[in-house]
Amino acid sequence: MSDIVVLGWREWVALPDLGIARLRAKVDTGARSSALHVDAHWRVVERGAPWVGFRLHLGRRVKQAVEAFAPVHDEREVVDSGGHRSRRVFLRTTLSLAGHTRVIELNLSDRRGMLFPMLLGRSALAGWCSVDPARSFLHGKPERVAATHATSAPFAVTRYHADHAAR
Repeated sequence: MSDIVVLGWREWVALPDLGIARLRAKVDTGARSSALHVDAHWRVVERGAPWVGFRLHLGRRVKQAVEAFAPVHDEREVVDSGGHRSRRVFLRTTLSLAGHTRVIELNLSDRRGMLFPMLLGRSALAGWCSVDPARSFLHGKPERVAATHATSAPFAVTRYHADHAAR
């Protein structure tokens, strides 16, 4: 890709495979991996393969619960900014940002005390964008999808499984 997209230190993103139409993310080149805050997650087996179910609440004023399921891509140890190690579940999903879509790895974590429910790390950013730390929300909010979309998230994840599990 020859055109580099400039992002601010915080941006609006969408995770359409998971039924998440828009979400505030901190763009953090100091973090290797991307992380999504979840209130709870649990393991399931689907057709003999490990999957993870998870629940998160979107919105700061009016909370909207989203529950989704995705195949487990990997499980790895992650060191947070405080030096604490924890084992986290990783999945692959589509990120939509600044008019671009790409498949990224994303780990599920408890970011309850953080200002942003998602951390977008440098692995998701490499090769297609740069970050201007003095600017924010350069690409606006993604359009909201009708409320019925969130309830269809497991069906979106079924398509996600077919599209991304083999990659």
